[in-house]
Amino acid sequence: MTSELLLTIAAYLLGSIPTGLLLAKAAGVDIRNSGSGNIGATNVYRTLGRTVGILTLVGDCLKGVVPVVAATYLGMSDNWIAAVGLAAFLGHVYTVFLGFKGGKGVATALGVFLAVSPAAVGSALLIFVAVVWKWRYISLGSIAAALAMPGMVAVFDSRPPVVIMAVIIALLVVWNHRENIKRLQAGTESKFKA
Repeated sequence: MTSELLLTIAAYLLGSIPTGLLLAKAAGVDIRNSGSGNIGATNVYRTLGRTVGILTLVGDCLKGVVPVVAATYLGMSDNWIAAVGLAAFLGHVYTVFLGFKGGKGVATALGVFLAVSPAAVGSALLIFVAVVWKWRYISLGSIAAALAMPGMVAVFDSRPPVVIMAVIIALLVVWNHRENIKRLQAGTESKFKA
């Protein structure tokens, strides 16, 4: 149990590393004072361009992949694998390094789910792409994919702790997009431009 607990704490700390903030600072920008003020890949992409945006996406995704793969490799139970994945996600959303304020968690959740249920990710990714292609809103695509994920995980994975983790993550992703939802309703949300 000691190793499981240590890995869960490590997952939270890894998830807490503010990838977008660090990459933006390296480019001379405090991303919290630019665009939407969010430290995630979408705001970094809009503010600093494709390269830094993609690096942020990959970095945030790896924060979810690495600890879950480690938990799986170490033969931890499904309960602990789900706890480690949730800890990495919570680290990104409530980072200890920024006063427990972080990103919306989409990319880190993507990493967590890539490690536990790649087939579910593939299905949710199709939903994300279809929504963004049709309406051009990254936030709407993220919300749709997040809401679909628990069902997809239940279909392709069916481990109860992992499904519960997916439900918690989906609810938090939607909650973290509440301002985007208001802007979508008002017709003021920024559209994606490739």
